[in-house]
Amino acid sequence: MYTAALEFLEDERDAWRPYEALAGLTDAQLERPTPADGPGMGWSGRELIAHMVGWMEHVLDVARELAVGDRSGSRQRAVADWAARGDGVNDELRVAWAALPMADVRHRLTTVPGELRGTLTVVPESRWLKEATMHAFFVGDTIEHYEDHLPVLQTVLSQAGAA
Repeated sequence: MYTAALEFLEDERDAWRPYEALAGLTDAQLERPTPADGPGMGWSGRELIAHMVGWMEHVLDVARELAVGDRSGSRQRAVADWAARGDGVNDELRVAWAALPMADVRHRLTTVPGELRGTLTVVPESRWLKEATMHAFFVGDTIEHYEDHLPVLQTVLSQAGAA
């Protein structure tokens, strides 16, 4: 359990760092799917970015709401949506990001992580770090989520010759 925001922010930054390698891949490398039976589940690098940054944008929305108030409507809606649709939420995210120009995908990959960290520096710790449910949310949807998808990242980077 984190007791100081700086400690969390440093760990989150370190956990995200491997994903920054995706920015160095060509568009063609990012579009190439991984083997369907491997750790990449058939995802392309673009789909991995969509999944990781798409969920990070949700975390950012929650942080922005907590910066100005005690509750996050975005978080409450997402919990209800996941309970109702499960992985359909991820499918919708993948479709939405597939429609984006690659320049937008790359821009979000390189800017959203910093926006999240910056926003968390202005959220009172009592609203996210010291509150058990929100603490678990922020750790689970950032650091733990990044760790969960490292095998996919490694597959994407390996097949691009970047690992």
